[in-house]
Amino acid sequence: MTRRVVMIINPASANGKTGQKWPELVAEAQRLGLRVQERLTEAPGHATELAREASMAGADVVVAVGGDGTVHEVVNGLVGAGGTPFGEAALGVIARGTGRDFIRSHDIPTKTKAALQAIADGPIRRIDVGEVISTGDPEGGRRFANAASAGVTGAIAKRANGMSKRMGGTPTFLLAAFQGFRAYTNTPIHLELDGRPIDVTASCVVCAIGHSLGGGIKVAHGARPDDGLLDMVLVGDVGAKDLALNIHRLYTGTLGEHPEITHLKGLNVTVSGDTPLQIEADGELAGTTPATFRCLPGALRLVTAS
Repeated sequence: MTRRVVMIINPASANGKTGQKWPELVAEAQRLGLRVQERLTEAPGHATELAREASMAGADVVVAVGGDGTVHEVVNGLVGAGGTPFGEAALGVIARGTGRDFIRSHDIPTKTKAALQAIADGPIRRIDVGEVISTGDPEGGRRFANAASAGVTGAIAKRANGMSKRMGGTPTFLLAAFQGFRAYTNTPIHLELDGRPIDVTASCVVCAIGHSLGGGIKVAHGARPDDGLLDMVLVGDVGAKDLALNIHRLYTGTLGEHPEITHLKGLNVTVSGDTPLQIEADGELAGTTPATFRCLPGALRLVTAS
């Protein structure tokens, strides 16, 4: 049976190139036999609204056409608080952004034609979604598809979001990271992982569903998006010098070998501290601590290539 597909298209993604190319994308989908409707986003948060409407109206697949921010918004249109689904639609992704961390963590093709073929007839499987409830988040709580974090990574995301992405996602993130670490002061953080208290001076805590963030950094190497748990990565009292000396570890999956890196698994993580820490979720700013991160096992249906 032909899948009913609604494409949520962010025309500003890929530095505006998607706004020029999307009619070709829709035409290619139709050549593959897909029944396609397209919806263009007009403002931040619009993709969430459009995705919810499409799923509730009976779409089989809602496709995020854009970067990780677009995926983040579409996921929030498909999955509500506590994992409550809005309709039965699965998520499809055509990556048009610079970071592409979500598709790195899943079996989703980078090439547009291959991604469309997967949307047409690829298998659908259930994966976990994260949820963060934080202080001052205008959304009042949100789901994250790939990873969320608190601390210097939140400050880095804030910098990166204000920078041009013309040189690509990885160089942009690295520049923002060096600037962020140089300006950041590590502070005492209190965590509770499934009720277990942890007190440490640290630069950040990452709660991951997927294995990479920041344009390909393998922060949670070996993370599985369907094991029903968050991969919590605690980055200790490190700074810009440590970052410079360990760049090779960021992309080789050996970050966990650094003595200041602790990798744990759990269902719920609460984070607080002496000062509020900036939170990011899939690269989007999401309030500050105190905050609670948790895993929503199997909350999202995802179209993959195999």
